[in-house]
Amino acid sequence: MTSPTAPLISFDQLQKNFGALQVLRGVTGEIYPKDVISIIGPSGCGKSTFLRCLNRLEPISGGRLEVAGVDLSGAKIDQKHLRQLRVRVGMVFQHFNLFPHLTVLQNLLLAPRKVLRIPMAEAKDRALTYLDKVGLGTKADNYPDQLSGGQKQRVAIARGLCMKPEILLFDEPTSALDPELVGEVLNVMKQLAEEGMTMAVVTHEMQFAREVSNRVFFFNQGIIEEEGDPNEVFRNPKSDRLRAFLSRIQSS
Repeated sequence: MTSPTAPLISFDQLQKNFGALQVLRGVTGEIYPKDVISIIGPSGCGKSTFLRCLNRLEPISGGRLEVAGVDLSGAKIDQKHLRQLRVRVGMVFQHFNLFPHLTVLQNLLLAPRKVLRIPMAEAKDRALTYLDKVGLGTKADNYPDQLSGGQKQRVAIARGLCMKPEILLFDEPTSALDPELVGEVLNVMKQLAEEGMTMAVVTHEMQFAREVSNRVFFFNQGIIEEEGDPNEVFRNPKSDRLRAFLSRIQSS
């Protein structure tokens, strides 16, 4: 799946500090169009922080970062480039982040109308198309509290797709769900992968990482300690830390 063309995201010696705490200690790598990257590792190793740096929810503390043609290496970024980034990079959060006072359709209309400034009719057609895509075409007039957790997360994915981003970032999209609801969200993500959507996914779902992603990043203590094809990473881990991590995951 990896393309020989220019990377969509590139990062070199990426660092992120919170005061004296260094969370990312020099993360280097690239993500190409149509890549599906599963980001795995123990809690507190920097996975979610890395993802939040990719869409400027967190400014980086050092190193170089370029995402979808936007240079995020500096301490500040002007609003024009930030808006450009927001259009090109979608984010799906662990806890959905839907506006509870808006209907499902209104949640999906908000960003296309305010950020892209597309006409209402076009925005509505787009929203309903993506709701159908995630299997929730009949829920447009429902409010979030009328939906299950899995349905809320699928709405959140549809909301991200409404911006027609170049890449979707997923921050543990199934970890807040009851086990029986996980499959419906992963099925939507698998469909997106098959259609060529570039995705970076922080996940504890090892089956998804093995079967759907084309590359895995194993984070440990603020760096990518190991990365590669899922079959190679899971079958022949090179680092002791990855072997211990996989052993613990498989026995739990």
